[in-house]
Amino acid sequence: MRVPNQAIVIHDRWQPETRFDLDAEPGDFIVRRGDGLIAYQLAVVVDDADQGVTDVVRGVDLFDSTPRQIWLQQLLGLPQPRYAHFPVLLGNDGRKLSKQTGAPELSADTPVENLTRALQAMGMPFPVQPQGHSPESLVVWALEHYEPNTLRGRQSFANKA
Repeated sequence: MRVPNQAIVIHDRWQPETRFDLDAEPGDFIVRRGDGLIAYQLAVVVDDADQGVTDVVRGVDLFDSTPRQIWLQQLLGLPQPRYAHFPVLLGNDGRKLSKQTGAPELSADTPVENLTRALQAMGMPFPVQPQGHSPESLVVWALEHYEPNTLRGRQSFANKA
């Protein structure tokens, strides 16, 4: 897709309002790959519209895909969902925790320990002892005590190097 000299402003529920000049950043992009498959940007826009998605919540590492998707939504006359690009957890080396970066796998056999570790990694105050709690009660506690501005490892697109 050849993009026009057009500004796209992203109003995100988590990140600061950000303006992208399409022709400069992200620039032209592929919508059909050389092997004939539809590329991610177009596929996700059509799929979200088809499913009636109203809110997209994903990691801030995918923030720079959003202006392409908004432009395609406008071009195709599709509704634009609300966006929230959440900070991602980073390892000690500063890289996103994922299987691609070698983060250890979580065991489905230890849900309480997994939730406890996740809450601690996010910097959630943790006054309760996890022993004796069910995964459901920990999630309820986390929702009641959730303070997004205090999350550890906060990463925003605006300060992304």
